[in-house]
Amino acid sequence: MTATHAQPYTQRVRRRTKAGAVRDVVALVLLPVPLLVALPFAFAGGSGGTRRWFGGRAENVRADAQAAKDAAAAAFYELDTAQRDLRISIETITAVDSSPKGRKAVEDFAALGRRIDEVSHTYITAVDAHDLDRDDLEASTAARARAELTSAKDELVRVKGELDRYAQALGPLLDTAETQLARLAPAVERARQALLAASNALDAVRASGLRADDLAARLAALAPELTKLNQGAGRHGVPETLHRADRVVRDAEAVRTEAERLPERAAEIDRRLVSLRTRAQALTTRAGKVEPILSELRRRFTVACWQDLQGVPAQTASTVRQAEERIKEAAKARDEQRWPDAVSLLSTVRALLNSTDEAVSAAGDRLQRLNAVSKDPQQEIERTRFAIRDAQRLAMAGRNTPDPRHARPLDDSVARLDRAVAGLEGRHPDYWHFLTETEAVRRTVARVVSDIREERGGGS
Repeated sequence: MTATHAQPYTQRVRRRTKAGAVRDVVALVLLPVPLLVALPFAFAGGSGGTRRWFGGRAENVRADAQAAKDAAAAAFYELDTAQRDLRISIETITAVDSSPKGRKAVEDFAALGRRIDEVSHTYITAVDAHDLDRDDLEASTAARARAELTSAKDELVRVKGELDRYAQALGPLLDTAETQLARLAPAVERARQALLAASNALDAVRASGLRADDLAARLAALAPELTKLNQGAGRHGVPETLHRADRVVRDAEAVRTEAERLPERAAEIDRRLVSLRTRAQALTTRAGKVEPILSELRRRFTVACWQDLQGVPAQTASTVRQAEERIKEAAKARDEQRWPDAVSLLSTVRALLNSTDEAVSAAGDRLQRLNAVSKDPQQEIERTRFAIRDAQRLAMAGRNTPDPRHARPLDDSVARLDRAVAGLEGRHPDYWHFLTETEAVRRTVARVVSDIREERGGGS
């Protein structure tokens, strides 16, 4: 129902009511005193000048028609008010919900609007067709007016019922839309505050002498997003504005966090530079001991025991040089405040030194293990046999015969250990081969034990 439908009727009703009241008052005031005295007698009945509709059935019909008109006006007002209130709800849903359900709700409201326009037109036509204030109003005309106004009222009430049912079904959609609208202002404000906090953190970092150019660029990139937030949801829509606000909060907080951590990050890079320089120097010193270790390995053990270590001294020297070059590059990046580059270079240095440390340690560990096994291989043998026997007991637990999947690799491990022990009987035993074989046997046994426990654990 549009305002153009309701307003003319309301104005007409008010105009007619007020005009009728004024005419009655003016007529009474202008009458001569004798007529005023005689007026009650004229209303009481009698002959001559008395209007036909006063008294009796005709007057009752006029009153009924007026009552029907008042009832229809009330129904019209209730329907108009409900439609206006519901239009606000629809506008709320339209601003937030573009889903198929939201679109259908709008379409249904439009269809109801057309029905409301139809019944409102019928009502207004009935009101305009009958002037119940006419002095010469016929009883039949009043009866017809009552019937038409009653019918119009019934239609208004029926459509009002449809509108109420529609409004009730609209509840979940409206609740969701109102929830999103309620989130809108706080979300936009959080975004503004997050940007302000990031800007303040960046200013504080710069005041300490750190440029933080990358963080400044990331913060500047959020400026267009703030502009769109300030333009409001009316232009960009509520869902998109909420998503934009959340995104701005997330990105601005990331900038703020990194800005606040930047002094600590710079100090950490400085500490790592010092630590890695010291470590590189220590590795250079340790690398000098590799050659004497290799000389002893060559003198006391077969070629197979040390051949794979021949390249360790040259490899160590080369790797340490690379690490020292990367340390210089990292220091330069630190001075230029290229923080990501500095961190990346230091990670490369650490990887280089780790590999060098392993190679240097391998030579010393090799000599130590070969010395131990050459003096007493029985300890290594017993250690490996104990592992096999322990796995065999586990494989037989609760069974009369072991599972072939477990028994076969354990039997193969026994045979492999026996062959490794037999290899020590020569004049120049390959102790390194013996050690690698026993280690391989223990790894195989450990896998079998793990499989058994996993199967039994899963079945329990």
